[in-house]
Amino acid sequence: MGKHETSTDTQVLQRIQSHEAGWVFTPADFADLGSRDAVATALKRHKAAGTIRLLGRGLYDVPCQHDLLGTLWPSVEQMVDAIARKDGLRLQPIGVYAANLLGLSEQVPAQVVYLTDGATRKVKVGPMEIVFKRTTPRQMAAAGRLSGLLIQGFRSMGVKHVKPKHIESLRSRIPAEERAKVLQDLSLAPAWMHAHLKEIAKP
Repeated sequence: MGKHETSTDTQVLQRIQSHEAGWVFTPADFADLGSRDAVATALKRHKAAGTIRLLGRGLYDVPCQHDLLGTLWPSVEQMVDAIARKDGLRLQPIGVYAANLLGLSEQVPAQVVYLTDGATRKVKVGPMEIVFKRTTPRQMAAAGRLSGLLIQGFRSMGVKHVKPKHIESLRSRIPAEERAKVLQDLSLAPAWMHAHLKEIAKP
């Protein structure tokens, strides 16, 4: 192993160790530390040593250990963040998962779906399947904002199932400053959601 490879190996390890257990990453997170081959060699070595785990093609994590449950799978958010960093994607959770993130549903789906401005594809990690669905610019207009999550969460619940208790729960848990921003995206929501979003946005 040459001097440059040794340097890259050390720097890759230092960056890995700078993160807590559970961190999910791709080789792209080390692109500034050396060539693609040098980074790949370093990751292969650290995987063999058990420092990191290969989750899927080009997707790794720092394994998190639980006293009773053993080695845990990383969270969906951590996996999705790593993929979004690598590919420069914008993502919007939809369906039951969006409602779950808002605390409006206790269901934890086995398949999590995100709308994206990137390619349609599936990523399988352990028991979880993450689906990325390419969609229209309008559907992505509120991606990454509270309004986008609310629109998708309410859509998954349906017009007859969004109750005052849900609105009150959101108002009590989300800071007023964040709630007020929802009104900026009112035109992106179906008409039946407008009253709910206005109620959430009240001071």
